[in-house]
Amino acid sequence: MGSKHLLEGLVKLSTREPWVDRFEEVLQDHLIPACDETGLEIDDVLATIGEELFMSMVWACAFEDFLTREFDDGENAIDSYLKRRGWKESASVRAYMAALRPSTMSLYEVSDIVPGTSFRARDLIRGGEPVLISERSATLSLRPWDHLAARVVQIGSRMQIAGGALAFNRETSEAFIEAVQELDSLSIEEKREIMEAEGLEFDEVSVSAQSPTERLRAITPMFTTFWLVDVIHRLQAPDTPELHNSEGDELMFCEAWYPLAAGATGDDIGAILQARPELRQTGTMSWSWIDLGNPAAAGSEDDEPSEQALAVETWLNGALVLGDIRLEDQSLVLSVNSRQRADRGFALLADILGLRLGPPLVKAESIEQIMASHDPGMLDPPDIPEQQQCAIIHGYMDRHYREALDLPVSMLGGETPRAAVKTDSGRSKVVEWLKTMENQAAKSADPNNPIAKYNFGWLWTELGVSDLRR
Repeated sequence: MGSKHLLEGLVKLSTREPWVDRFEEVLQDHLIPACDETGLEIDDVLATIGEELFMSMVWACAFEDFLTREFDDGENAIDSYLKRRGWKESASVRAYMAALRPSTMSLYEVSDIVPGTSFRARDLIRGGEPVLISERSATLSLRPWDHLAARVVQIGSRMQIAGGALAFNRETSEAFIEAVQELDSLSIEEKREIMEAEGLEFDEVSVSAQSPTERLRAITPMFTTFWLVDVIHRLQAPDTPELHNSEGDELMFCEAWYPLAAGATGDDIGAILQARPELRQTGTMSWSWIDLGNPAAAGSEDDEPSEQALAVETWLNGALVLGDIRLEDQSLVLSVNSRQRADRGFALLADILGLRLGPPLVKAESIEQIMASHDPGMLDPPDIPEQQQCAIIHGYMDRHYREALDLPVSMLGGETPRAAVKTDSGRSKVVEWLKTMENQAAKSADPNNPIAKYNFGWLWTELGVSDLRR
């Protein structure tokens, strides 16, 4: 990224006439729409997101927008500065300023990250092949398939990003791209009405002849608006992920301890459980209760996953596990992940075991209760070498994702990934599904965590879409 000190001379220029008023107008272009959307005043925005975030993100993007604009008199801040004071700067600083001058902010998707060295950026608005970006600091925080609003500038033979860059989540990216597409689809008359409502002069010839880059340049403040509105909403009402199972039940960990009735033995009960088709033996005295019809897996097109809604489930050989049953010390224990499944489990056990069981003792805990009751003084887990931890977790993830390839996915319209890749539209959805999983895994923990280190490449190859992993 371009360092702020490289533009120190231009920062000083922006505090002098006539540039100070011009920069103030540009800054308001980046702030006022977000204020209107959130109901906050500019001072409130600053107080909400903090001075550091305001300066490094909002101010930086507005400043670079200011530096690339031509005002009514045809003047440009960079042109004026280089003409009058450029001799004071080094050749490298002049080259950076000259490269920034015609730049345009766009929305990019990140891939092929080499920490401390580079990454590739694919333009999500204008299309084209991904470009190699030489970058140090940003690569340490970027994750595969992150979305980034930034200016790509060329210095000599190398491409880099400028200092004003905004990290977009996928939901905000999709909303921004949709808004851009809607703007592009407007008629000349509709564009006239919008520009005149904003107090802007409308020139039908110039508007009609705009290239995609010129259209992006005209809507630069929209990047800041979308990013800022999202950040403010998150800070004002932090979203706790909503945890539920695939049937939509609120996650609630329930266990029921049934005492064995007089005369009932573990062997007798085990034989009865073993004969039931919905119970799969997983150990000497344990069974998984599965959904034979597996209706919950398919979901619907209305059940699109979001960053605030996470489904938690367990699968066994492609079947949805509704709960677990185990026999221990003259008792039978049923474990499920919702109150609704607990009721179904009680009915199932009453039907197949009847009077062989006594009344159960039931314990139910929500995620919040489990977290609140966590004992900070509990013993540390066994010291397993990092390499072995990775092997264990990656082995589990391999099995989980291999089964997932043959299971219906709501993000794919209820199709399995293997079925979806057979059509062009399905392949596009599968690519987005893979990118979303990979991006969320990379962001889920510290970069050294085994989950963050997991290589999803084999999934792309297995589904025949590795050529689209860019």
